[in-house]
Amino acid sequence: MNDVTNKDLCVLSLGAGVQSTTMALMAAQGEFDKMPDCAIFADTQSEPKAVYDHLNWLMSGNVLPFPVHVVGKGSLRDSMFDGYNPVPVYSANGSPGRRQCTKEFKLFPIADEQKRLLGIKGRAPKGTSVEVWIGISTDEASRMKPSTRGWQHNRWPLIEKRMSRSDCLLWMGRNGYPVPPRSACTFCPYHNDREWREMRDLDPVSWADAVEADERLRERGEFLHRSLKPLSEVDLTTVE
Repeated sequence: MNDVTNKDLCVLSLGAGVQSTTMALMAAQGEFDKMPDCAIFADTQSEPKAVYDHLNWLMSGNVLPFPVHVVGKGSLRDSMFDGYNPVPVYSANGSPGRRQCTKEFKLFPIADEQKRLLGIKGRAPKGTSVEVWIGISTDEASRMKPSTRGWQHNRWPLIEKRMSRSDCLLWMGRNGYPVPPRSACTFCPYHNDREWREMRDLDPVSWADAVEADERLRERGEFLHRSLKPLSEVDLTTVE
């Protein structure tokens, strides 16, 4: 895709999880009122391999009729150990840190890419308009928030279609698409025990990465699991 020369742009924010994938594929099938100019994936360099495999499939050239731009700020994992930690890990008293990772490693790079596509350097001039499609479904409608940038206007196509996450999975199945993996950094402290357990049992590479990150964090009194125990020793069994 060539850089957009005017000051209007429609962008799909692609996380490569269930909702954003469904939204992208629905757009590809013409189920919305227009086609986005492109999708943008913000790479933290810390997703499970399954997410990158799924992203490569979406970008393969015969799935989406619009390009996917991959942007990023670098390795979020490296940032945790290089003097500034934007990940809300738990302190020794059980309090989580401030969550800055989404803003700094996803939202900022995506906004910078939008300006690059428009040929804008510095502040966006008056009249700039970017419509950003965000994959929020009805079961997480509380996450809907207007953009803090005056030139950026958020839109939630799945909400407009009154689709829940379950509806997205049903739509994917009806149309013969594979179920996307969950998009989240391997060491995200917001994982619940089910997600940690599934990672341990089904994705040993990601589990080893999370355990190693947890060991390094504990050296300075921080933890990935809310129990404040070493991740490798947390009881992740269910009542059953």
